[in-house]
Amino acid sequence: MTLRNAACFAAILAIAISGCTSVPTAAVAPLGATTYPDDPHSFSKPNDAVVEHLDLDLSVDFPGKKLIGRASLVVNNRAGGSELWLDTRDLVIRNVTLGGEASPTGHRLGEAEGVLGRPLVIEIEPGTRRVNIEYETTPGAAAVQWLAPSMTAGGRWPFLFTQSQAILARTWIPLQDTPAVRFTYAATIRVPPPLMAVMSAENPTAAEPDGIYDFRMPQPIPSYLMALAVGDLEFRAIGERAGVYAEPSVVEKAAWEFADTPQMIEAAERMYGPYQWGRYDILVLPPSFPFGGMENPRLTFATPTILAGDRSLVSLVAHELAHSWSGNLVTNATWDDFWLNEGFTTYFENRIMEQVYGEDFARMLAALGRGDLDDEIVELGETSPDTRLKLDLAGRDPDEGMTSVAYDKGSLFLRLIEQTVGRERFDRFLRSWFDRYAFQSRTTENFVEYLKQNLLTPREQTAIRVDEWVYGPGVPSNAPVVQSERIARA
Repeated sequence: MTLRNAACFAAILAIAISGCTSVPTAAVAPLGATTYPDDPHSFSKPNDAVVEHLDLDLSVDFPGKKLIGRASLVVNNRAGGSELWLDTRDLVIRNVTLGGEASPTGHRLGEAEGVLGRPLVIEIEPGTRRVNIEYETTPGAAAVQWLAPSMTAGGRWPFLFTQSQAILARTWIPLQDTPAVRFTYAATIRVPPPLMAVMSAENPTAAEPDGIYDFRMPQPIPSYLMALAVGDLEFRAIGERAGVYAEPSVVEKAAWEFADTPQMIEAAERMYGPYQWGRYDILVLPPSFPFGGMENPRLTFATPTILAGDRSLVSLVAHELAHSWSGNLVTNATWDDFWLNEGFTTYFENRIMEQVYGEDFARMLAALGRGDLDDEIVELGETSPDTRLKLDLAGRDPDEGMTSVAYDKGSLFLRLIEQTVGRERFDRFLRSWFDRYAFQSRTTENFVEYLKQNLLTPREQTAIRVDEWVYGPGVPSNAPVVQSERIARA
């Protein structure tokens, strides 16, 4: 996710680049093999029974502002127990059955607990493999945004999009809403013609006359990467593996703005290995989208505010693309470990921008990030526990941990490691991290152990002060100095 809205730093970046010359357009066991960590933001109990696949069949009701249908879960009853625990919030559960023959079974909803919602506890048997839940969302579902035609670029058709991060997937699908649990999925989405549906999955490139769309996500993903959008959309290819979806009046402008995306993909692959998600497409959303971007696999959701007309704000694309390795491929196991997603991605984003647009451009972005971090530290307080990389968000909304600390302090920490051990050696290490734990979720402790065992010598650990950076507040005094002459002139 990109929290920094592109419009917020467009002016200073435009001033800064105005004078620029042009630039060319295994020591740790896999998590989940034997155990899942305790997640304070989920009712699920995946160590007892875990979801491995989701089949989703939903109809989109624009007048009623509801999604109506069925979620069919393939489960692994690891402990041979009698219950499957799922996360829900503001869902209406109509019926629950087991197996392909839909045998009736009991279920109950627990007490509501604020943003966590309510646990859905389903009676299962030791051999249960499939659980079917008929349900519908409510108009106030926090993940689902219903836009009237007047809120779109075209002004003719309504629009729908979802935002599942951090723990909002449970407001439109009953599932184990923790980043520690990964599952594959298939979906059938029924929408009113001539609207098009797209998801974080293999997508169509043209509208279906009957409004019925089938999707498949063969790689296992965590719940927060479940995404759906429905609207008056068109597709334009911008390379063999990349393209853009947008409203008809926006799509050509977006395709021009994102023309360098194939170069970004190639740059990322040169550093950290093959892109493992098939295609990388971008959906440009209406202006009400609340973030800069969201890294939904195969289909980044992006704000239209990055369509500056000069490609000056496409670092957002580099950021969301980088998530295809750091976040989507290797994921934070709990929201206390959020920096493993965003700190890595911010560092990786800067490296992509350096390769595609040059070192000066990358330095400007890094300087802006350091300024954001300094402002955040002042606001939170230098000794605040929320300025640590490893957070403690128990009893709080995990969105409170989505600050510049995770992004920019995390990136500074990785930059310090790079400067200490050398870029070539650090790149080999990061490549090994992504390869070793692909399609898995990891904790901060897993990373620190892997770092110490597979990269840093004792002397380097002392010089970097690893534990101070990860578990201590504020920014340590050995932080790399980030300077940009053009930002200084601006």
